[in-house]
Amino acid sequence: MLTLTDNAQLAIRSLTGSQDAPDGAGVRIATTSPANGSNPELALAIVPEPAPGDQVVNTDGARVYLDSAAAVMLDEQTLDASVDTEAQEVNFFVT
Repeated sequence: MLTLTDNAQLAIRSLTGSQDAPDGAGVRIATTSPANGSNPELALAIVPEPAPGDQVVNTDGARVYLDSAAAVMLDEQTLDASVDTEAQEVNFFVT
């Protein structure tokens, strides 16, 4: 199962913890099929709730929803994040 670093947990809670976000908001990671037919890629989005069939990873309130293919790809992996405060962006990566 995917694990989250402290940085990833903090970033996810920050992204999904706004007053406008519903209680079940989280980050969803899903596979996408590139047009050129190469290997599937991962896409990340902030969503109000998991999609049917998603695997749910909830670590201290940081919720990540994985579609079935992403769950297989990320099994035994760790999600980490870095925050660029100057550019006001979060970069997620898997180790």
